[in-house]
Amino acid sequence: MKIFNVGAQRPATEDARSARLAAATDLVQRTLAQHGLLPGHDAQQDGLAQPIFTKFGSLPQGISNLTTRQTGPATPLPQGAEFRKDVFTCDAGSRPYRHYVPSGAKQGVTGIVMMLHGCTQTPEDFATGTNMNALAEEHGFIVVYPQQARGDNAQSCWNWFRRGDQRRGRGEPALLAALAQKLMTDFDVPRDHCFVAGLSAGAAMAVILGETYGDVFTAVGAHSGLPYASASDVPSAFAAMAGNRQGSPASASTGRAVRSIVFHGTADTTVHPSNSGRIGVNTATGQVIETTEHGVAAGRSFSRKVTSQTNGTITAEHWLIEGLGHAWSGGQPGGSYTDPKGPDASAAMVRFFYQTNKESH
Repeated sequence: MKIFNVGAQRPATEDARSARLAAATDLVQRTLAQHGLLPGHDAQQDGLAQPIFTKFGSLPQGISNLTTRQTGPATPLPQGAEFRKDVFTCDAGSRPYRHYVPSGAKQGVTGIVMMLHGCTQTPEDFATGTNMNALAEEHGFIVVYPQQARGDNAQSCWNWFRRGDQRRGRGEPALLAALAQKLMTDFDVPRDHCFVAGLSAGAAMAVILGETYGDVFTAVGAHSGLPYASASDVPSAFAAMAGNRQGSPASASTGRAVRSIVFHGTADTTVHPSNSGRIGVNTATGQVIETTEHGVAAGRSFSRKVTSQTNGTITAEHWLIEGLGHAWSGGQPGGSYTDPKGPDASAAMVRFFYQTNKESH
């Protein structure tokens, strides 16, 4: 998965922009080459990559289980359901988005799940790969897929590594939270039924939203992501992705408890699995109980650590999937960066989002 647009700093002049882009491009090229991620052909496949990046001609070691996107006819919507396309604009900016409205929405919806795609992905691609629309139809919730603008990141990545996009009241967090609030109003959804999840750069931004807008999002799902404020620029982003982040995890607590469910593969060579253990979205303080279970699902072994309060309220789950690369666990082969093997991350996240208090087995 492509990481982020190294030219997203927006220099004041064209000369400065060109110089910084050239320097950053060189850094990215060298870093990707060091990690064996620069095979060097078909940079424009599917129209998703910019010239400074290349698509994988052969999959790098450690992500041989990656399923790349396949094209085909769209799955027909259930009668009465809609997959709407719109543009949202507020003081923090403007972004296109898709949102799935289940067939029973006129009778009321159960909540909102915001899904933040990874780099080079689109809302349609992400919806296909995660199968979240089918779960929305089954459980009666709205799914919203904001789309990162190419003008803000050439690789369509959410800018999780920029300080200006890690804070409340500005940048992408402000825009995404405002979009969620709009839909909450439109569909009469209370705060404790609004959730956010993402993959890779989208997961990192979902964690940021949990830290900065705990009054909007009540739970976060992070798949193959990074902890809050892991980086402040391109070099520190690469270091964080490699698992070399320095210091203790930062926090931007809003004072509201936000539950979190985390998925990561042990064979992820894009974002080091150690990052998943450092994701600490705001959770309620006090004494907690941790339990760990091991199992096998769809051919992959996994461990699942559950953190709960003494009254049984589950505040966090951490899933580590053996042999999974940088891909959505249990995802659909029609979407990019999915692996059909392993636990169904989408179903697990929805179950976690909507669970009440005590764990059910």
